[in-house]
Parts: sequence; C-alpha cells; structure tokens
Amino acid sequence: MKRLSLGAAFLFLFTLVPFSIFAADSYNLAIPLPLTGQQAKFGEMMKRSYQMAADEINAKDGINKKKLVLSFEDSGAKPETARSIVEKLIDVKKQPIIVGEYTSACAKAVAAVAEERKTPYLVIASADDAITRQNYKYVFRQNAVNAHYGDGVIDFFKQVVKPKTVAILYESSAFGTSGADAMVKDAERLGMKVLLKEKYESGSIDFRPILSKVKAAQPDVLYMVSYVMDASLLMKQIKELRIDVKLFTGGAAGFAIPEFLDNAKDAAEYVITATLWTPQMKYPGAKEYAEKYKAAYKDYPSYHGASAYSAMYVLKDTLERAKDFTPEKILGALKATNLKTAFGPIKFENKEGYQNQNFMDTLVIQIQKGVFETIWPQQHASKKYIYPIPTWRERR
Repeated sequence: MKRLSLGAAFLFLFTLVPFSIFAADSYNLAIPLPLTGQQAKFGEMMKRSYQMAADEINAKDGINKKKLVLSFEDSGAKPETARSIVEKLIDVKKQPIIVGEYTSACAKAVAAVAEERKTPYLVIASADDAITRQNYKYVFRQNAVNAHYGDGVIDFFKQVVKPKTVAILYESSAFGTSGADAMVKDAERLGMKVLLKEKYESGSIDFRPILSKVKAAQPDVLYMVSYVMDASLLMKQIKELRIDVKLFTGGAAGFAIPEFLDNAKDAAEYVITATLWTPQMKYPGAKEYAEKYKAAYKDYPSYHGASAYSAMYVLKDTLERAKDFTPEKILGALKATNLKTAFGPIKFENKEGYQNQNFMDTLVIQIQKGVFETIWPQQHASKKYIYPIPTWRERR
C-alpha cells in the first residue's frame, strides 16, 4: 500500500510539473501551424524558419546548455483544430509556453485557451487587432497589428500618390475584415473617399463581378487584403479586365510572399504592398538569415518567416532569464523582453488599448522586374519607387 501511495503521489506530482523539466538534455517545444490547406505555404515557410533558428541555437550551446527540440502540429488553418492541439499541449504535455499559429482566426482560438489555462502564448504573424485587445494577461504578440500594417503605405500615399479615392476588396476572415476596417479609418484621416468596400469568400475563383464594380467606380487606388491564391487570381483577372488605377496596393499577407510573384507573374508588376520586414533591413542577423534561407529554399522569405525565426531567439532569451520554467516565471521574463532580432526590436508594451504588443515600423515594397524591392520609407529603400504606374495598354 505504501508503495502504491508513493507511486500515485509521484504520478500526481508529474502532472503538475512542466513537461520540459523532465527532458534532462533538451527543451521540447511543439508548435501549431498550418501545414496543409490553403495557408500551407505560410506554415511551411514558418516551419523552416523555426527549425533554422533552433539549429543555430543548438550549435551555440542551446538554451541553458540544453538542446531546443521542435516538433510541429498541423492545424490546417482550422481554429477548432488549433484549439484542440493547444489544449493537448498544455493539459497533457504540460508545455509551459505556446508559440505559433498563422491565421488570426486560429491565433484567437489559441489565445483564448492560453488565457484560460494561464499559459504564456507568443503570437508570431497573426494581425487581427482584437487578439491583443482582450485584456489578456498571458497573450503576447511580436508582429504589428492590422491597424498599423498600413502605416508605411499611408505615408507613401500622403507623400507621393496623394489619392482622392479608394476601393477596398477583402476576404472574409478576421484578418481581412480588420485590415479593411483599418484602411477605412486611414482613408478618413487622409481625406480619401471610400468608393467601394467589398467582401469576398476566400478561395473564390471568379472575382469578375466585384472587379466590374471597381472598374465602374474608377478609384485612384485599389486596396486588397488577401491571402496568396486570392491575391494572385485578383491581379490576373484585373489584368484580363484591363482595370487601370493609379496604384494597386496589397495589405501584406498574400501580396508579400514569393508565391505571389510565381502565381501572378507579370500581372503582379508594379503592385505595392505593406510588409513588416524585407531582406534589405539592417537589423542584426537579417541579411544572414535571408541569404541562408534563400540558399536552402531558392527564394527569399517574407516577414512571416523572419518573425518565426526571431521568435526562437525571443524564446531563448526568455527561458534564460526565467528563474524556473513554470508559466508564471516565463510570463514575467517574457513581459520584460527588450531584444534586437533579425525581425527588428522586440519589446512588449501596453498602449493604444493593446496589451503585451510589440510596435514596429512597417514598410512598403513594390514589384519591379519581377522582384520585391523596398521603396518606403526612403531610408530603407533598395530601389526608387515607380509611380505613376503604366496602364495595361502601355505595358504591351
């Protein structure tokens, strides 16, 4: 009976202590992200970047001289699946910190679980403003919020384009909706009239009906918030319909990754988009990461990869400052983060109604001769912007 009682007591104690403590020579971190479905391109880029950083960290004595061992759980970009994965990681595996996800819908589901379970959660690339506006104590975000994604674009409009009207197309997810709403507010501040604001379902194959509305409205600027397949098809059908505006503009996401260039081909030329990072940035380690990624995978990564890569260094910094590996001690260390990374400075603040939010500069890139070039702000520019852009007839 004594032996049985001791065994039961040990089993009970085991379930209370963070899982990673029992790995004598490693920290085991499972990361949820989309590896199948429409968002798999983003998930794959982030997975590669996470692993690249982990390999670098392990080559330099790891974290507290322990290896960082990563595994990946496929959410398929489905919020209910993401929630189930994270419940298992926290409740069964006792993982004391959650890192990852991509879509805002999935991140919102994960954030709710993390807050319920009092487990720190580091958001990497999900932009819906609401994620860090819930008065959550345990949710941190290192990428910019949707309300600020367009800061660089708006400044470019103000200084260069000076448009009077805008049409907005956006996909119906939390990311698309919040991005469109943010542009409406920015347009009001800039004195632009919103002629059209049209929502569509992600994965649509025929945008001609809403594009015909754009053509009839004749806006100065067309602003689109889309994931990559929609972004590519939109520009192909815009070219087909010969819709001319002063500038085609993307709200990051699908417009800011190499697959957009591959899929849209010449229809992508001269498109500008907001982005959070480019390989030309002069952040410590940014160029090295970008070149290493390109050497391995043939294309430069977008900001999604850079954020994932840098998240592993934020994790390393956090765990090395935490006094133990309970969620509360990790929470305190994460809250005190002040780190320069390849993605940029990371510091979590409470301001503008956000909690535990990193604030950062946003950039503008333009596709010139089939290549992403940084054009704004001017101090970060790799090439001068091309504006006004030629009409479709002039491009022949």
